[in-house]
Amino acid sequence: MMPLLTHAADTFGGTLVNPGAHFRRVCIDSRQAQDGDLFVALQGENHDAHDFIPLVADKIAAAVVSHPDKHRPITQWVVPDTTQALGWLAQLRRTVFFGPVIAITGSSGKTSVKEFIAAILNLGGRTHATQGNYNNQIGLPLTVLSCPDDADYLVLEMGARASGDIDHLCTIARPDITLVNNIQSAHIASFGSLQGTASAKSEIYQNLPDEGTAVLNRDLPYFEAWREQIGKRHFLTFSMVHDDADLFADALEVDDHGCYCFVLRVGSRLENAGRWPVILTIPGRHTVANALAAAACAMAAGAQIWHVVTGLGALKPLAGRLQGRPLVSGSWLIDDTYNASPESVKAAVDVLVARKGRRVLVLGDMAELGADAQKMHCSVGDYARLAGVDELLTLGTMSAYASGIFGGKHFDTLDDLSRHLRDLEGGSVATFLVKGSRSSAMERVVKVLEQGVMPSC
Repeated sequence: MMPLLTHAADTFGGTLVNPGAHFRRVCIDSRQAQDGDLFVALQGENHDAHDFIPLVADKIAAAVVSHPDKHRPITQWVVPDTTQALGWLAQLRRTVFFGPVIAITGSSGKTSVKEFIAAILNLGGRTHATQGNYNNQIGLPLTVLSCPDDADYLVLEMGARASGDIDHLCTIARPDITLVNNIQSAHIASFGSLQGTASAKSEIYQNLPDEGTAVLNRDLPYFEAWREQIGKRHFLTFSMVHDDADLFADALEVDDHGCYCFVLRVGSRLENAGRWPVILTIPGRHTVANALAAAACAMAAGAQIWHVVTGLGALKPLAGRLQGRPLVSGSWLIDDTYNASPESVKAAVDVLVARKGRRVLVLGDMAELGADAQKMHCSVGDYARLAGVDELLTLGTMSAYASGIFGGKHFDTLDDLSRHLRDLEGGSVATFLVKGSRSSAMERVVKVLEQGVMPSC
């Protein structure tokens, strides 16, 4: 049920011009505007969507603007900040959603956990979840506003680049179940330290209502502080290490592709206490931890154990996240190009070395690591060497430190790396792991390996 602009203006202020319109959908991209939409004219450093209102005025029912166009007959809600107004609209939509709202944050694995949760909950009801990584002050409100009226569950991913970001998103989403999946070096430049990251992410627990449930990673050094922070509110724990957690992964086994099966041990505090076999199709030991986190969140929302086991096993690798596929040459590609941090690179290396034969890591720069960037690149190079990677090829600037400590080869340009990769593909069969931060655009390397041709630059 979409909120009325009259309700929004009465609640949050602003001025209504030509009031009375009803809208079916919220849109922020003029290229995607449809009949009956509410168009929110967002403003950024390099763009102003007010410029596109003349192009969509004949389609849309109304607009949210910071300066009105009095010559157009459409309804306009005039506010000082249209991005803030987008959040206000989502707040109103949230007030008429009565199912469980699950919110997930953390340094990595947010999207994987979210997809695991959705796979579980969809077996018991209609689940609306964040699309892609729509997890910021624009994406999260859009996710809430696009929630169908008949949805039973709402699963939201929350990202942060500064203290207060999670607090702001929680004001909009008002989650019932909250999770900090992990604390790692990703975006550490934004928070100053791991402790700074932990403090910012823990805002998700501060915003938990008295009747809510906190899901806590028992294996993090911040567990006790967070446990104290949530006070008397209900909580569930998961762990790869502590067998007294509510959900514990026991009897782990790994196959040649790095995929795990394990026994999910559910503690006596939960209704489905017992031991349940889980077989994952997404590689990586860290995927087991993501699966545990998702299981805890889903069970907090009322999921049955057979839905948990089935949902965890049904999810396939997401695009650019440890996606394995054969190459024409007979070699094997592991595409993990979505993003990179020191911890996620090491986790991906563990998947790589589970493969038989020659193992090649192609690594781009890891971004947003702050003053310790050189040391962290050295650490992943050393980790790859000790783990048994046969060859390390790096592209970029900081990644040269990784190949230096490893004894690998560094390339300044994609052209040079492409020529070397073609030579490698023409030799013996190998497994290629390609990884780097989003800014490194390592999917270009994936294209080289898949097509066997040099891309145009």
